[in-house]
Amino acid sequence: MYLRVHENEAGPIVAVCDRELIGRILEEGKVHMDLDKYREFYIGKQAGEDDVKNALKEFSSANLVGKKAVGVALSLELAASEDVMYINETPYIQIYRI
Repeated sequence: MYLRVHENEAGPIVAVCDRELIGRILEEGKVHMDLDKYREFYIGKQAGEDDVKNALKEFSSANLVGKKAVGVALSLELAASEDVMYINETPYIQIYRI
């Protein structure tokens, strides 16, 4: 997975994407996710599950794309499986802390 933490006034924004998805464009109906054009949003460092878990301890929002990335959020119970969206069978979730 790739992990990048963006600092923001409201708090960290955590972006995580399965490595094999970077460079792809996901489209289904009117939904379009360009992981090529916005690769810099996700590419920070290569990370394992523990790195992602640590990053998700404190965040204002999180964007997770891919089975591994979304799986970490689900394992931490930050979201439920019914909250996960799919684009051509690729899981995607946004989580906000208010």
